[in-house]
Amino acid sequence: MLQRDQLHQYQEFAVQKLIENPAFLLLLKPGLGKTISTLTAIDDLLYDNFLVNKILVIAPLRVAHFTWAAEAQNWKHTKDLTFSLVLGTRQQREKALEAKARIYVINRENIPWLVDYCHPEGGYGKLWPFDMVVIDESSSFKSHSSGRFKKLRRVRPLIKRVVELTGTPASNGLMDLWAQVYLLDRGQRLGKTITAFRDRYFNPGERDGHIVYNWVLKPGAEKAIYDAISDICLSMSADDWLDLPARQDIIVKVPLTEQERKLYKQLECDLLIPYETGDVVASNAGTLSGKLLQMANGAVYDEHNSVKEIHNGKLDALEDLIEAANGNPALVFYWYKHDKERIEKRFKVRHLDTEQDLEDWNAGKIPILLVHPASVGYGLNLQAGGNIIVWFGLTWSLELYEQANARLDRQGQKNSVIVHHLVAEKTIDERVIKALQTKACSQNDLMAAVRSTIEELRGGYLCENHGSVRNVES
Repeated sequence: MLQRDQLHQYQEFAVQKLIENPAFLLLLKPGLGKTISTLTAIDDLLYDNFLVNKILVIAPLRVAHFTWAAEAQNWKHTKDLTFSLVLGTRQQREKALEAKARIYVINRENIPWLVDYCHPEGGYGKLWPFDMVVIDESSSFKSHSSGRFKKLRRVRPLIKRVVELTGTPASNGLMDLWAQVYLLDRGQRLGKTITAFRDRYFNPGERDGHIVYNWVLKPGAEKAIYDAISDICLSMSADDWLDLPARQDIIVKVPLTEQERKLYKQLECDLLIPYETGDVVASNAGTLSGKLLQMANGAVYDEHNSVKEIHNGKLDALEDLIEAANGNPALVFYWYKHDKERIEKRFKVRHLDTEQDLEDWNAGKIPILLVHPASVGYGLNLQAGGNIIVWFGLTWSLELYEQANARLDRQGQKNSVIVHHLVAEKTIDERVIKALQTKACSQNDLMAAVRSTIEELRGGYLCENHGSVRNVES
């Protein structure tokens, strides 16, 4: 378990800013620890300063479900913080609100419901219980016309402290800032209305009569906007802090449902999943390793080389990371052909096929570059294009893994490289990531890991001859 003194200097600086300021926008790039920085500040505000009592965290759905409570458990000084996840059906959400906790976590889509639920008679706040609100990825509140913004604006006078977290608050232009800053200061710095903000800092661009298609910043307006919010905003990058690690490796845990895990365990135990259109078969330990890695990614080839889809957990996790990147380029590594095909169906991606693709990436023009690690393992200089890597599918090849990461993590990189690993929980992914971390990724290590898996299964599961798994708990 991590200790508080293991926080980086820049994280402690962020904690202090959050404590000192009742409304604050913290700009940290993905992977720089905005969650633990905020949790540390919450802990201090609760138990050292006695300034807050009940906290609401608003986050993307998967982040709300899997990140905040789990991150608190990783650190000794935050492990005793209590959480209630206001997620799921209406009945489940209502029950979660009644539960006793310090921190209540809700997905942003349910903010309109929450505000209405706390105001059943349309009154102005008699039942609103949260004196502190944290908005994770505040850029999702950038639209002044969205229902979530309007509802949160309604209860803003009842909230003592507001923290907004994002890496890029204005990816589409400075117009995005108004709604986010309004939720911090109720219009004190950028104006009470979006119209006042536009009139002060922008001129109409292309228009057709009274219809304005775009707005252009007035001369000097950009600096004026930044100056106006500088006292409640902190932006930190790798260049600002000497103790920031050159590269950060992050494990993104991807849970499986009971049914998905049952299929996975069935292949582990029986080396077979029967389907009417073609069985999924693992004839030996080496084949089993590949099949299990495929299933961990979400799909697997059957005996006819057709794809059987198992789950979308990694696609959902990748979507969260792309959203958190907020337009910053991401280099995504896949391993199997069906990984590539499934990612292409979900996202608009580019591939590294031509010299123009390489130039566009290094110019920062490609939000998602999808590549196989074997195709970029050596020679290519991609460090100018971004600093975010996502491993959708893991590999046993330590050489390929290190060489692929080195495309961004190399001389000339201006930012801390962040390497995200999507790891399906309680699958072979966990063995692979452990082997990569300890640099034990030879063929012998692979086979030893697979043999260990089979031995564990035969000791802990009842697998009868007809191929059914009787106990699929893990």
